[in-house]
Amino acid sequence: MSSPTESAPEDPRAPECPEYRHWSDGYGVIQHSDATRHQVRLLAERLVAAGHQPDTATVFARLADLDRLTSAGLWLVVHMTYARRVDMSGQPLTPQDFKTNPEGHTGGALNMVPAYAAYLALNNLTGRTRSWLMGQGHCVAAVDALNVLTGNLHPEQADRYRGPEGLSALVADFYSYRQKPDGTMDAPLGSHVNAHTAGGILEGGYLGFAELQYAHMPLPGESLVAFLSDGAAEEQRGSDWVPRWWRAEDCGAVLPVMIANGRRIEQRTELGTREGLEGFETHLSHRGFLPCRFDGRDPAAFVCALFEMEQALAANGDSALKGESRYPVRVPFGIAETVKGFGFYGAGSNPAHNLPLPGNPRMDARARELFNQHAGQLWVPPDQLHRCVAALNQHQAQDRPLERDHALAIRNPPEPVLPRLRATADLRSPMQAVDDFFRALVAANPALRARVGNPDELASNRLGGVLTALKHRVNDPESDQESVHGKIITALNEEAVVSACLANKAGLNLVASYEAFCVKMLGAIRQELIFARHQKEAGRPARWLGFPVVATSHAWENGKNEQSHQDTTFCESLLGEMSDVSRVLFPADYNSTLAVLPSVFTERGRISCMVIPKRDRPCVFNREEADLLARHGALVVDEDTGDGEPLLLIANGAYQLSEAIQACNRLREKGTPFRLVYIQEPARFRQPRDAMEAGVCLAEFERERLLPNRIHRRVALTHMRPEVFRGHLHGLFPKPSRSRVLGYVNRGGTLNEAGMLFANRCSWAHALAACAEVIDRPPGEWLSTAELAAVEGRGDPSVITRGGG
Repeated sequence: MSSPTESAPEDPRAPECPEYRHWSDGYGVIQHSDATRHQVRLLAERLVAAGHQPDTATVFARLADLDRLTSAGLWLVVHMTYARRVDMSGQPLTPQDFKTNPEGHTGGALNMVPAYAAYLALNNLTGRTRSWLMGQGHCVAAVDALNVLTGNLHPEQADRYRGPEGLSALVADFYSYRQKPDGTMDAPLGSHVNAHTAGGILEGGYLGFAELQYAHMPLPGESLVAFLSDGAAEEQRGSDWVPRWWRAEDCGAVLPVMIANGRRIEQRTELGTREGLEGFETHLSHRGFLPCRFDGRDPAAFVCALFEMEQALAANGDSALKGESRYPVRVPFGIAETVKGFGFYGAGSNPAHNLPLPGNPRMDARARELFNQHAGQLWVPPDQLHRCVAALNQHQAQDRPLERDHALAIRNPPEPVLPRLRATADLRSPMQAVDDFFRALVAANPALRARVGNPDELASNRLGGVLTALKHRVNDPESDQESVHGKIITALNEEAVVSACLANKAGLNLVASYEAFCVKMLGAIRQELIFARHQKEAGRPARWLGFPVVATSHAWENGKNEQSHQDTTFCESLLGEMSDVSRVLFPADYNSTLAVLPSVFTERGRISCMVIPKRDRPCVFNREEADLLARHGALVVDEDTGDGEPLLLIANGAYQLSEAIQACNRLREKGTPFRLVYIQEPARFRQPRDAMEAGVCLAEFERERLLPNRIHRRVALTHMRPEVFRGHLHGLFPKPSRSRVLGYVNRGGTLNEAGMLFANRCSWAHALAACAEVIDRPPGEWLSTAELAAVEGRGDPSVITRGGG
């Protein structure tokens, strides 16, 4: 592809029509280079030849409209940062018109205005609504400004920001910090892309995730424009793997455009230098991209680049589909060259990131003069702007949805057909249930695109059947476990593989990793959970199918690999998220795993953390018990009634259940009454933090049935750190002095499972010692002299570990 920023001589065949001259004259700060003029003439001819437009004059007229929409967008963005109101007549603002505390990511938002405006115009010029994604979510002012100007809004924004005083309401709301009585934000507006942003699908608050996700988002026949950050693209691996994953057979068109403004918040990027930019182009070429540099200050240059990129990728994909070329195909990659904050004072400087003016215009006369001067260059007369917007808004005539309702924004895959697999009574790995179920699920639903996120060692984690059926996606297969069209995305980069599944909202997903390494996925997962929760609160809940992130090879069975592999942080962190979007499950055996999987894959807008052993475990629950456990989140496992108040033992985690069962056997031998309850889904027993979370928590009646308040003396064994379990489920321990919680206390090393349990003081024997404490009885009643010495740190641990687990 050509580089439109390079000089191109004026074509002697340039059209003389007034529409062309009107556009080529530019508008305000928007000017068109010779190279862009040349590209626009080619674009106009191609749009007419393809039947998208009646003649080239119409194309030039729409691009002139685009210039004015872009200028108005720039004008509105700077008002959102600094002003309390707008003056549609273009008159200078007075001190009282400015905010006391201006705020905004102004420079990046200004750079996004020509990009997003061009996206809107390209859809108009081709009669097709594409999807969009913005990695740098703090630039949302550009999107909100243009959406308000064009009427591309959700109802709550339309009610507030359309009408005579709508634009003033918009700028006043931006960073207003006002709250409703319940503490939530008063304005349907935020500092980043959010659930109120029309067409928004990713917050973009954590730079780098859009780069990892966009290749896996669109389906064949769809097209996605991905606006990316130069800092993230330059410095975070994974974004350069897109050609490694993209396949015309199961991927839609992706149009990545990096906004190369050359600056982070406090310093320039490598791409801020000529050598850095050229080096990045070379890097992209080596990674399978087809880089294209163009003028990022000119919305027409964006339109030309996006159209040419889409055409080029379609041709490359068709070639691969026909077998005329091999994967990876060249994926066009746009580089929009600009300066931070183009269009306003301070462009190209570090202050442009946030507040480009040298002071607050409300109190600083010089800053106020600069604002009025530079904003005045961006103003578009209202009647002229109205005509331009009307010409670019032809959705009904073109029979296409608003950009608010692009394909990715309204994902709603059909209900999957669920397989019905048999329970077992055999000793079997609970991970085998995941393997069996997901293979059958994918086979029963061929129309739902499958993705498996795999950092490494799928077979080691007992997903050998998934590996055989779905295969690693590679460019050059070397075994029958690999395929050019494999469904398994494998990379030693946890963020990249979980992003492949987070992005695949049109299909079925499975992620599996060592529990300790799942921690590296937390940022990406949390961003998704927050966005899904906000969508529910806005009344437009996400409709993508839920999926599990399986934390296996977990802390208790990974002692052989040192303490770096013994970490319960992942499930603990997700337990802290809102339970109606974040589910945390601890199935203990094959049957309980199998029983809960149907709900995991059929829930909408909810991600499930499943902590599952990979080693063979005894089947504690039969089919009926496993179904009850899945339904209620807990189950009475064993009970021995007798005289006096029984002990209540609570187990959470497969190995903890085995230890609790062994402790109960000893209690039974000694005639001590007890009740053992297994908690598979701890969040069902928390005190709900709001009404939505209350909907997934157990009713008081069910809690009382399982864990009667009359039983005060309680001992819990948990997979997690005991403080986390006790904190989230404090209602289960009404009398702290009469309760103990045992779990992971950051002890480890090169140990086996029983050794890990002993080191963390949560073996069956430690559980009995805790029981003795809460009922004020000597532990020697239940433990032999040698066992007690081991528990107290005076004896041989093997006395305990030989009988544990």
